[in-house]
Amino acid sequence: VQLQASGGGLVQAGGSRRLSCAASGRTFSSSAVGWFRQAPGKDREYVATINWSGSSTDYADSVKGRFTISRDNAENTVYLEMNSLNIEDTAVYYCAARSLGWRRRLTTRDFDYWGQGTQVTVSS
Repeated sequence: VQLQASGGGLVQAGGSRRLSCAASGRTFSSSAVGWFRQAPGKDREYVATINWSGSSTDYADSVKGRFTISRDNAENTVYLEMNSLNIEDTAVYYCAARSLGWRRRLTTRDFDYWGQGTQVTVSS
């Protein structure tokens, strides 16, 4: 599976942004997918994950209620809709996929495939 994250950019605090993770590979539709982010000087952190069908999702406490993860398997794409953005959301956002099943609070070690990252910068 190859992943391509896009949709990052500069957004004002309080604004919204939608990230996309486009995948190639015939196993994508059966893969759990996650979004992680990494701010300068910090470790990569968990944001959200979704199971293969989209019926199960999980979010980090810091984004719960503001971010929504979804997927369109017909388009081989996973989305991260981000609302009410604040400066602390500034980071490079990465999507990742894993061949095994979904569960809550998957970590970076649980994912087999990674995209290249897309920068989201929130300004005050």
